[in-house]
Amino acid sequence: QVQLVESGGGLVQAGGSLRLSCAASGRTFRSYGMGWFRQTPGKEREFVAAITWSGGSTSYTDSVKGRFTISRDNAKNTVYLQMNSLKPEDTAVYYCAADRKIYNIRVVTSPSEYDYWGQGTQVTVSS
Repeated sequence: QVQLVESGGGLVQAGGSLRLSCAASGRTFRSYGMGWFRQTPGKEREFVAAITWSGGSTSYTDSVKGRFTISRDNAKNTVYLQMNSLKPEDTAVYYCAADRKIYNIRVVTSPSEYDYWGQGTQVTVSS
């Protein structure tokens, strides 16, 4: 079992930056692919970014390419989402997730393939 705890959300003006962190429990974290998703009221959970267990491959949804960067530190059991040039449309609850297919070399973008989820952190971007 893996427990995920997100932090780093908050209120920021358009054009600003935030860095989200997702701390994971358990020694198996370093073998799992990780993803970030976001959700607004009345909408389905949306893929934002994902990274393989080694950090060697990443993927982003088109709307955040060039602005967001996903990274991980396996020694600290933590995955990050650096968000720059934030826009009001980035406002959402952001969730991190872990895919327990050990040492999967494929970047996973579908939420249905993730097994563990954090509780979410609110990001609000004001115009």
